[in-house]
Amino acid sequence: MVDHPELPDLDALDRRILRALQVDASQSLDEIARQVGSSKTPVWNRIRKLREAGVIRRQTVILDPQALGLGTCFFVLVRTSEHEAGWQQRFLAALRERPEVLEAHRLAGEVDYILKVRVPDAKGYDAFYQALIRDVRIFDVTALLSMEEIKETTALPL
Repeated sequence: MVDHPELPDLDALDRRILRALQVDASQSLDEIARQVGSSKTPVWNRIRKLREAGVIRRQTVILDPQALGLGTCFFVLVRTSEHEAGWQQRFLAALRERPEVLEAHRLAGEVDYILKVRVPDAKGYDAFYQALIRDVRIFDVTALLSMEEIKETTALPL
């Protein structure tokens, strides 16, 4: 994560632009300007300033995991008895090398990390698990199979 000590004050137009971009960043400037009730040049200038300020980090494409054969989602709870910097560096490097890991969070509480992992099926998860424990020693792993995705979004509330 990037620290943004001097974030700009977002006004109503900035927020409308950001909402429109979160829905579909591939829209033309003309379309975004029409949606937010402004003209193209001010919209472009605001988008540029929001990028420079780090509010807009990047633009990407959201793929359908089912269409790509990655319909199985696991949430993996990791507990470790290792808390020195060397172990953590190896663990984080192992996570970064695994494309199956979509998200990884360090937690407070009894569980140290939670991972969101996408794989084709249970065999795919087992292959991921075997590779992970081969790369780094882990005290305890619990895998929770997501039975149904109820809500998924990348849009932040504005």
